[in-house]
Amino acid sequence: MTKSKAYYEEVDVKNELLLREQLDALPPYCKQFFIAIEPETQSRTRLAYAYDLTCFFHYLHDNNPICKKMDIKDIPISILDEIKPMDIEEYLYHLKVYEKDGVAHTNEERGISRKLASLRSFYNYFFKNELIDTNPAVKVSMPKIHEKNIIRLDVDEVARLLDEVESGENLTERQQKYHERTKTRDLALLTLMLGTGIRVSECVGLNIDDIDLKNNGIKVHRKGGAEVIVYFGTEVRDALCDYLEERNGITAVAGHEEALFLSLQNKRISVRAVENLVKKYSKLVTNLKNITPHKLRSTYGTSLYRETGDIYLVADVLGHKDVNTTRKHYAAIEDDRRRKAAKYVHLREEDDEKKED
Repeated sequence: MTKSKAYYEEVDVKNELLLREQLDALPPYCKQFFIAIEPETQSRTRLAYAYDLTCFFHYLHDNNPICKKMDIKDIPISILDEIKPMDIEEYLYHLKVYEKDGVAHTNEERGISRKLASLRSFYNYFFKNELIDTNPAVKVSMPKIHEKNIIRLDVDEVARLLDEVESGENLTERQQKYHERTKTRDLALLTLMLGTGIRVSECVGLNIDDIDLKNNGIKVHRKGGAEVIVYFGTEVRDALCDYLEERNGITAVAGHEEALFLSLQNKRISVRAVENLVKKYSKLVTNLKNITPHKLRSTYGTSLYRETGDIYLVADVLGHKDVNTTRKHYAAIEDDRRRKAAKYVHLREEDDEKKED
């Protein structure tokens, strides 16, 4: 019997096929760039680069007088040498808001920054290999990224969210019929994410045999390919045990037998489905913030940092390669902790009268 592909392997295959579709519509020399970066990038990163470069070549086709006369696939590599830093700055300005096929598109700071990073990598490859003589992209400054406040749930909000998942009392009559079939799964899924901080893609990728109830751990496939064990507490264990009892009685669709979390169609649940169910439940709780799976992850990271004060532990458990990424996200909490330091150090003992006052 042939063992089915792991979830992350299936995702990689899907992304690779989508990448090749994108490359079919780009100039042939683009393919060599993607072959070169393949060993050191993830399939998701390469696909994102392909979408970004497609956007760039469409812009060239629509705005460059020479390119406008030819098909995008026929745009020669020599055109890259004709582009100046100011042209790229105009392209980035264009990306803030533009219309394509009657649909308005916008890019915020992070989107523009990523597209410039893609273009820099693209130009750098051809410049390094002496296929072009200039590298204008490197002369364009990266946009300044303004950090946003992290939205996370407070302790009482976590409790209210899980209570709603368990009861479903605010659901419509139609939703309640489905809720009877999914509440054990949904409670296990949200409890697991809130209790471990795993990414939504890591969660949907879990197989039944990734659960180790003896040691209260789950085997997670991280970004970049590493497999790690993430541990959980008794609340997560209880929710998982309840769901596993139910899961063992479900016959999954062929090819999905190993998946832990199943959809109503008895297939591995998708990232989009998890995003939708988190959104559905969060809307039912009065005065709850607009919650996404990533915000459940932020909630866990915040709780762990407040309890331990160990930024390196938080970075390790969340799977951040660079602790500065973690530090940046939880800077507000660090500032709060630093403020508390002021009351611990006294330069002179207060006299009894002041203490009484």
